[in-house]
Amino acid sequence: MELLTPGRRPGPPDPAAPFRRVLLISRDDELDSVLARRRVAAHLGGLRPVPLVPGGPPPDAALVCDDERATARLLGLGVPVVHLRSGHDPGPGPATGDDGRALRRLHRPGWLPGPRPAGARTTGVLAPARLTRDRARAGTLLLLSLWGVPDGEAGAFAAGPLRALVHEAERRTGRCEVVCDVRLAAVRAGLGGARPVRAVAEVDVDALHAAAEVFLASPTTGALALAHARGAPLCFLPPLGAAQRDLAERVGRVVPVPRAADPADPAVWTPPGVGPRGLWDAVDPGLDDLRGAQRVARTLRQLALAPL
Repeated sequence: MELLTPGRRPGPPDPAAPFRRVLLISRDDELDSVLARRRVAAHLGGLRPVPLVPGGPPPDAALVCDDERATARLLGLGVPVVHLRSGHDPGPGPATGDDGRALRRLHRPGWLPGPRPAGARTTGVLAPARLTRDRARAGTLLLLSLWGVPDGEAGAFAAGPLRALVHEAERRTGRCEVVCDVRLAAVRAGLGGARPVRAVAEVDVDALHAAAEVFLASPTTGALALAHARGAPLCFLPPLGAAQRDLAERVGRVVPVPRAADPADPAVWTPPGVGPRGLWDAVDPGLDDLRGAQRVARTLRQLALAPL
């Protein structure tokens, strides 16, 4: 990705300028990264997102979701950066080498148990801007992330359990919208090529969720935030890869999210009827912070107006 012309440095912001220009970058082949960027972008207020223009004026600040190379390049050009880690990582996180110059944030619910990775401030849940769901909901949204999943696991799931789940979703709910981040060709082949599979970067996942009756999702922070923020039912797809397994295990210590291991299991299709918020009644209200996207946007705004 070409960011800016090497050697060009941003000058101080012009107080008379009607707006501040911000650059928004995510890894568009990772579900969590795309959703994080979009949810923060919905709260930018007077900031103006701008595209990359080689040789053009640099932005006043940048939000970079997950892309360490982009963060390093922007910092080298003197652009202030908020770096957001969007997805769950069971380890300590990658070494950055930026000497603390980027403001680092981590998407993580406050109620999620287990050790917290060092080196980044947690944000709380990155909730969608619209929290309501459509009254006339129908069909199933199947949100699949294969980012970082070993090839063998991804291929076996796409060629086996996925087809059975989609077939049962169509039988029970009338239709099934399949959205995936990477390996779309393998997923389409696993479904026999008869059903469309849409890329996460090309659709509005939050709107699709608002319109769906049933939500099947890989254990990811973006999907978890979507159901949690709306107090909606959620069923985890079989966890694939170390990060998904670790996140599903931690979530299960607090919230009894069912798993779609057997398409014939009624628990996959019938949401639990416990309390007014279903699954999410188990979350401590004192830790139920849904303002993560607003918080990151506010940090980005402060950085654009008064760079450190």
